[in-house]
Amino acid sequence: MPERSSPHPTVILTAEKVERRFGGFTAVDVDHLDIHRGEITALIGPNGAGKTTLFNLLTGFDRPDAGQWTFDGHPLAGVAPHKVARLGMVRTFQLTKVLSRLTVLENMRIAAPGQLGERLWTAPFSALWKRGEKENTSRARALLARFLLDDKRDELAGSLSGGQRKLLEMARALMVEPRMVMLDEPMAGVNPALKQSLLGHIVSLRDDGVSVLFVEHDMDMVHEISDRVVVMAQGRVIAEGTAREVTNDERVVGAYLGERFGSDLGETASALSGEGGGR
Repeated sequence: MPERSSPHPTVILTAEKVERRFGGFTAVDVDHLDIHRGEITALIGPNGAGKTTLFNLLTGFDRPDAGQWTFDGHPLAGVAPHKVARLGMVRTFQLTKVLSRLTVLENMRIAAPGQLGERLWTAPFSALWKRGEKENTSRARALLARFLLDDKRDELAGSLSGGQRKLLEMARALMVEPRMVMLDEPMAGVNPALKQSLLGHIVSLRDDGVSVLFVEHDMDMVHEISDRVVVMAQGRVIAEGTAREVTNDERVVGAYLGERFGSDLGETASALSGEGGGR
């Protein structure tokens, strides 16, 4: 875990008694969860632990059967995804959601909030929105340069590689100047050459004061960049702490052993600690 000299951060996101059931199956049953401001928090757990479902609930893409959560003091239960984003909490997806038939630059500009040119009553009056559009384009270009995509700005987003699409999603999320970014398996499908670049960008988000919550199976990545780790199994939070603390927690080892039936304890502990491979 990276060393931090700042005092213990305040909580930016808190959830209480959040439940999501599908028929007789309980996918999420989170009694309490706090995400700290200004930190990189990893959300890990075996396949089917409920991580992505929890992401969907917190960001408004799914509705819970019970529970409440707040972001920066704003209650979010029942709030639509676009309104969640306007409040400063944005997300990316495990399967990238770029607009394939728009250019990379157009993908960026469409994410900018408060565009007067998109409103019916102001659209005919270009003097009202031209300056804002120019500012959005400048901001988009700056972010694309930061994510090494500026030379792709006029290409269709559908032509990008999987890793480049991940970078575009992350850059596009920053167009709304969020206070928190949620990344669902940011390394999935990314070639090794781009992984270090993505890691660096995630760390830079924290350095800019943005809180980060990410779902990940790559334990090397979790150990390298996370300040704090939350572990889910069977829909519940079973452990929290530093990467070292949770990988030495018997409940965590047991959860992974349950998924990898027949593995011995030594192999599981080694995988969780990032030794001998990340997955």
